[in-house]
Amino acid sequence: MNNDSILKMWDDYRKNNPSAPEEYEAWAFGDSKDMADELAELVLGGIKTATASNYTLYEWHNEELPYIGLHNIILDGEGKAVAIVETTSVEVVPFDEVTDEHAYMEGEGDRTLNYWREVHERFFKKEFINIKQEFNYKIPVVCERFKLLYKK
Repeated sequence: MNNDSILKMWDDYRKNNPSAPEEYEAWAFGDSKDMADELAELVLGGIKTATASNYTLYEWHNEELPYIGLHNIILDGEGKAVAIVETTSVEVVPFDEVTDEHAYMEGEGDRTLNYWREVHERFFKKEFINIKQEFNYKIPVVCERFKLLYKK
């Protein structure tokens, strides 16, 4: 995905951070414009410093897992670059072992584990329908933490 806002943000960032890696990922949170906008705003506000994703989809699409040091350009619901974050931690854990701390760091809703489980179970179930698999409480979840490096 290469659009002008992504390229411009990366170029601006690299001008002041010449030791930044050559490669980066660009993506939006969630599966809708509204969700992407809402979660990007939480990142910009310093509230959201973690995310969780469905490990099974990485395998299904033969994609590499995020890794420590990965630079990510966060996109809003229009696909415009709004921030750059760096992955600081990656851990794969069963859904039912995601911690209170991780749920809080995701910054969503009331920031409780109960809220996290409710919204992520619903979200992951939708993802599993698309690949004709079943959700269960032991599915592996990629718990990623990041720090905000740059915002527009």
